[in-house]
Amino acid sequence: MIRINLLAAERRGAKAAPKGFQAGQKITVIGSLLLVLTCAGLGWRYWALDQQDKDLTRQIDAAKREEQRLAEILKQVAAFEARRQQLEQRVALIDELRKGQNAPVHMVDQISRSLPEMTWLTGLRQDAYTLTIQGRCLTLTSLSDFVGNLEATRYFKRPVEIIDSAVVKGDAKGPDLIQFTIRGSFQMAGVDTSVPPPSSRKLPAAKGGKRG
Repeated sequence: MIRINLLAAERRGAKAAPKGFQAGQKITVIGSLLLVLTCAGLGWRYWALDQQDKDLTRQIDAAKREEQRLAEILKQVAAFEARRQQLEQRVALIDELRKGQNAPVHMVDQISRSLPEMTWLTGLRQDAYTLTIQGRCLTLTSLSDFVGNLEATRYFKRPVEIIDSAVVKGDAKGPDLIQFTIRGSFQMAGVDTSVPPPSSRKLPAAKGGKRG
């Protein structure tokens, strides 16, 4: 008679069951760990990106504040530059006025020093530094000397032009006179060494005939 021990087989099956259960637990644990690590990595990445975004926002705000500060400084610099130009213009105007105060004195002094004998002035018109002088003299030589003397002062720019000259008939008691008009530009700079020495000047013929 053959006997089969069924209890032994059941015991062996019962012993084998826990091994499969342990493998399933390991897989579950490993999967859970992977899921936790993935979530942790994503969370850290999100936190890092959030911190980076906040840092960039702070930098942008700081750059905007710096831009506003620099814009205000640029406005102040522009206002200062405009003020400086105004002051420079005022100083230049004051200097010009100071020079202008002395100009009439020098002008009259140089003209009076340049007058030859027997030469009279009848009119003087000033347009800025351009002078138109009218007068009378006895001879064309006196007129030429007057023009040459003005140019020799170096306070008058060359050439001093003779605009007009004419003979004015004298009465029975006086000689004929030459009436003239000359024009020149007065300069306060004084002597200009680059100007060549006076050259011979051909005077225009006096209108109204020769003096007898």
